This record gives sequence, structure tokens and C-alpha cells, in this order.
Amino acid sequence: MSPSDVKATLTFSDGSPSMDLPIYNGTVGPDVIDIRKLYAQTGKFTYDPGFLSTASCNSTITYIDGDKGELLYRGYPIEQLAQNCNYLETCYLLLKGELPNQKERDDFTKLVTNHTMVNEQMQFFLRGFRRDAHPMAIMTGLVGALSAFYHDSTDIHNAEHREISAIRLIAKMPTLVAMAYKYTIGQPYIYPKNDLTYAGNFMRMMFATPCEEYTPNEVLVRAMDRIFILHADHEQNASTSTVRLCGSSGTNPFAAIAAGVACLWGPAHGGANEAALNMLEDVHRMGGVEKIGEFVRQVKDKSSGIKLMGFGHRVYKNYDPRAKLMRETCHEVLDTLGLHDDPIFKLAMSLEKIALEDEYFVARKLYPNVDFYSGIVQRAIGIPVSLFTAVFALARTVGWIAQLNEMIADPEYKIGRPRQLYTGATARTLKPIEQRG
Repeated sequence: MSPSDVKATLTFSDGSPSMDLPIYNGTVGPDVIDIRKLYAQTGKFTYDPGFLSTASCNSTITYIDGDKGELLYRGYPIEQLAQNCNYLETCYLLLKGELPNQKERDDFTKLVTNHTMVNEQMQFFLRGFRRDAHPMAIMTGLVGALSAFYHDSTDIHNAEHREISAIRLIAKMPTLVAMAYKYTIGQPYIYPKNDLTYAGNFMRMMFATPCEEYTPNEVLVRAMDRIFILHADHEQNASTSTVRLCGSSGTNPFAAIAAGVACLWGPAHGGANEAALNMLEDVHRMGGVEKIGEFVRQVKDKSSGIKLMGFGHRVYKNYDPRAKLMRETCHEVLDTLGLHDDPIFKLAMSLEKIALEDEYFVARKLYPNVDFYSGIVQRAIGIPVSLFTAVFALARTVGWIAQLNEMIADPEYKIGRPRQLYTGATARTLKPIEQRG
């Protein structure tokens, strides 16, 4: 970040002396006012619930312009990456800052591929969970437990350890997600195969059985790979901020990523695509496509309490660029599998049409978002709704790692310590128990 020639002056109406605050320019996006000396000079903090107007760090990884509907990874538009790169190339970009050349791509792919197996003891660790446990409950435990299985790379301040941990996490997350799924359905675990792509390997570990050969469908593999790319990073969202805050204490990378997994589990964050599918199931039970008009009327009636899930976005005030790409993939997958007549997908496409044409939704910019389409694609592929958030965590792992590494390398980083506006009781004297009312 570079200092601006312009300064912000903070004045007080109570006669306290005013102070100048430095302003910094990013390469794109809003300028920031540096308030680090505010408390020392004035004895006052700022108040910003949810940190909606506060930059907690400077970053070179991801940029979002919500008004334009723009998402950049290291300066590259998400559209270009999703159409021209695979997920591991995108991982390389997020971690290293540049896209790989052919040799770098081949070496990185080989490195990740050679680390996809997990310690055999993880199978016994899984047995401690109930079979009906939510996959995200299992994933939170498994990712945190990696620090016990791979304790030779847990020093967050050692650059070599961070690099080893990054490769291990990216490589092993698909294996862990597939293991969690196989465990809950009582099928044997499928070991990774080194001659498959990252997404192809995941599909095989998910859906193969020892009974017969499994050949991943290339259209579905491409769709899975695109889901991974579109979810790889998304600036300072709740789970990324959690990973940074957790890592700021010096904890090991596996623990920091496990904290991100736990945060992502929340329905307002990573559970949004699960919520969108559950909404479609509810409308289907109401009567399906024939009842969609009634459902839309209920959505428009604020007193009904009915919410439209999978539409609109907190950041994007335009069409989410990821949703445009996922929409193409969605229709390609439904065409390939011949699922356009499936009642849930029929319903989803009817709702999509209404949202893109109805003045109520268009005026409020309630466009279908990436969660809406990725949920439909994952259901079509055969991934159960309860596993959607675990797939999201798998994809987002590289973004979390890149953000964590950036923070550790930042000379200005400190352990996170938000302040508060205290509104509780003032100091008071403790009374003996017999005198308490």
C-alpha cells in the first residue's frame, strides 16, 4: 500500500484537539484511513460491528468489486481462470502470486499428487464418530487431527514447514472428504490413484467401490474442477478472517485451517448451497413447479417469513461473476446426464427464469448466486446435500493457506485483538451471600 498525499482530519466537538490520520491507497478499490494511533492520541476506539468498514490487513491475493460484479485472483479475472486453467494451476497462482509455466505446473501437480494418501491411522480415528454424524463435524475433527499425524511441519513461523503443510492440506483434503462420505454410508475407503487429475481423483474416491472399475465422466470432472476454482478464495470473508485470527496466535497451520472449516460450517457462510437445495426440496413438497407462483408470492410478502435462498449476495450488488460461470456448467451437466426433467432441477430452472425476469427480483438485484448453481450441480453429480459444505471447505483450503502465509510474512502482523464498547455494570462491591437480593 502507498501513502496518499491527502490526510483525513478528525475533529471533536468537545474541544479535544483534532488529529490528522494518514490515508493509504490500494492498487484498486477504496482508500483506507489509518487509525492505528487513534487510541494512543485520543483515548478513543472506533466502533464497527462485523468489521464492515474496517480493513484488517493489506493483501495482494484477491480483489472483489461488488458493484461491478468483479472477482480477481492475483489480478486475473475469475472468468479467465475458470475457462483456461485447472484447479491446481489456480492453487499455484494463489500460493505463489503468478501462474505456472509448463514445468512448474507439472512439478506442482506431481508434488500434490504424491501427497494425496493420508496416514492409515486416520481410518481408525474415523471410527470414533457416529455413522450419522454431519460430514462437517467429521471434517473439523480430521483436519485438526492432521497436526497430530504430521507434527513434523507444524511450526507456522518456519517457511519450509508452511510450504510442506500447504501441499499436505491441498493434497489430502479430497481424500478426507471422500473418507468422511464413505464412512457415513458404510462403504470401504477408496485410495487415491496417481494417474488421475485432482478433480478426477476426488470423484473416484467418492463414487468408486472395490467391486468394479470406475471411470470418471469428463464433463462431471470439469464441473467439479470449476466448482473448486470458483470457491478457492473470496477475500476477507468470515472463515478467512477466522484462519488469519487463529494463525495470528502462532498456532500450527492445521489448527488454523480447522478453525476455518468450523467457521465455514455456519449456514450463513458455507452452508448457503445446502440451504438453497433444502428450499427447492420444500417447494417440491408443496407441489413443485405448479406451486412456484405461490412460493414466489410468499417470498415477496415480508410477513410470511419465507426466504429465498441462493439468490443475491452480501458483497455483489450485481450478478455474481462466479454464478454466470456456474450457470453454464450447471446446464452442461444437466444436459449430459439428461436430468432436465428431474422435478428438483425443473423447479430450479423455473425459479431461475423468474428471478432473471421478474421486476421484483431484478430491481433488488436478487440474481441466482454461485451457491444456487453449485448446489444443483453437486446434486446432479451425486454428492449428498450434507456434504456440500465439506466440498466448499476442500476448495477454499488453498485460499485459507495463501492468506495465512501472507499474514505470517507481513512485518506489520500482530496477534489479533479486537476492542469493544463495554456497556456492562461499573465496578461494584461484592456482598456476602445472605445480603444478596
